Amino acid sequence: MRTIKTLAVLMLAAVISAGAFAAAKKVDSGSRILGKTDKNPVSYKVGEEITITLTPVVKNLPEGKYFVIYNLDADHNAAAKQKGKVDASKGDIVLKVKMSQPGFVRVVAKLVNEKGKVVKRYQKGKGKMVDVAFNGGAGVEIEKLQGKPEPADFDAYWATQKARLAEVPVKADIKLIKEVKGVKIYAVSVACPGPRPVTGYLTIPSNAKKGSLPASVTYHGYGVRVQKAPASGSKTGILFNVNAHGYDLEKDKAYYTEFFKSIRSGNKNYAMNPEDCKDRNKHYFNGMVLRVLRSLEFVRTLPEWNGKDLTVFGGSQGGLQSFWAAGLDDKVTKCLPNIPWCCDLSGRTLGRIAPNWGVPYTSEMDYYDAAYHAKRVKCPVVIPRAGIGDYTCPPSGIAVAYNNIKTPKAIYWMQGSTHGYIPDGNGKVNGNHSGPDTFKINQK
Repeated sequence: MRTIKTLAVLMLAAVISAGAFAAAKKVDSGSRILGKTDKNPVSYKVGEEITITLTPVVKNLPEGKYFVIYNLDADHNAAAKQKGKVDASKGDIVLKVKMSQPGFVRVVAKLVNEKGKVVKRYQKGKGKMVDVAFNGGAGVEIEKLQGKPEPADFDAYWATQKARLAEVPVKADIKLIKEVKGVKIYAVSVACPGPRPVTGYLTIPSNAKKGSLPASVTYHGYGVRVQKAPASGSKTGILFNVNAHGYDLEKDKAYYTEFFKSIRSGNKNYAMNPEDCKDRNKHYFNGMVLRVLRSLEFVRTLPEWNGKDLTVFGGSQGGLQSFWAAGLDDKVTKCLPNIPWCCDLSGRTLGRIAPNWGVPYTSEMDYYDAAYHAKRVKCPVVIPRAGIGDYTCPPSGIAVAYNNIKTPKAIYWMQGSTHGYIPDGNGKVNGNHSGPDTFKINQK
C-alpha cells in the first residue's frame, strides 16, 4: 500500500512538474541580448568611429554555458566585416567600426547554448517564441543616400498605364454585409483593367451626411490570406480595406485554395518569378498598381466623402502600395507607409547589403521601386516605423526613399527592430518631435 501511495505521489508530482514546465514556456525568461550605440544610431559621420555594445543577459535558463555569436557587416565596406563567438558570462561585447561613405552597419547577435542551438524566449506581446537576439546597427550620413538614376521613361510608362485605367469605367458592386453599432460594412468589387477587379471591405458610419467624412484606404502586406469582413468600423470616417489580389469575397475554402495556387508563377510565389521580373508589363505588380489607383478613384465617388481628405496607409507591401498611391495620384492628402517594401531595389548593385528576402532585381523592376514613386508624392509623408535591423526592407532603401520625398515628412527609426519584430515596450517609437524632417530613435 505504501508503495502504491508513493508511486501516486510521484506521478502527481510529475504531472504538476510537466504543467509547470508548460506554463513556464509561456513566461518570458528575461534573457536578452541588448544592443546600443554610443550615440544616436542614425547620426554618425563618415570616418567617425562607431561603437556598438552588446550586453548578454542570461536568466532562468537551464544550467550550462551560453555564448553570443555575432556578425557585423556594412554597406560598401567588405573590410568592415567582423564575426565572433564569446562566452555570455564575460559581460559586454564591444564592437567598433568606421565607414568611408554613407550607409548602414548591420549587427546580428544571437544567444546559443553549448550545442550551438539558438536560445528562444516567450514574447508576451506577440504570444510566441522568439530568438534571444539583437538585430540592429547604425547609420552614417544616411541623409545623403541616393539610388541609381531612375528610368528615363518612368513618367511616360505610368502615363500609359493610367490611360489603360481610364478606358475602364469606375463601376462598383457594393453589397451591404452587416451594420454594427452605427457602422455599415460593405463587400466591394470595382471593375479594373488587368486580370482582376479591386476587392475589399468598406466601412461607413450609418448616418453619415453627404460630403461630411474624410476617407482612408489601407493596403495589405505580402502574402496569401483570406480577407474577412471587419467586426466593426470607424464612426468618424470612411475606410476602404483593399486586399492585394482582387479575389472574390465571401467564397468557400476551395475557391481560395485554388486561387492562391493560380497566382503562383514558375513554381514561385506571386511576384517572385525571376522571369516575370524581366518584363514590367508581365510582372504581378502591374495589376496591383492599377488596383491601387482604381481603389482611390472609387473612394472619391462615394457621396459621403468630404472631397478633400484622402489618406493611404499600410505596412510592408502595404507601404509599397501606399507609395504607389501617393506617387501616382496627386489627390492623396496623406501617406503613411510603414516599413515600406521594395525601396531602392537596385541598392544591392551599388554595394549595399541586399535584402534577405524579396523580389528578384532587374532594371524592369525600377518602375515599381517605392523610392522613385516617393519623389512624386505631393502630400505629407510619415513613415511610422523603419527597423534598423530590418533586412526584408533594408534601412538603406527606406532612407533613399525618405530622402527622395520633397514634401513635409517624418520617419521613426527603431533600433533592434526587424521586419516582424518590435523590441519589448516599443509598440510606439518614442522621441521628441522637433520638426517635419527629424529622425526619431528608440534604443530600448
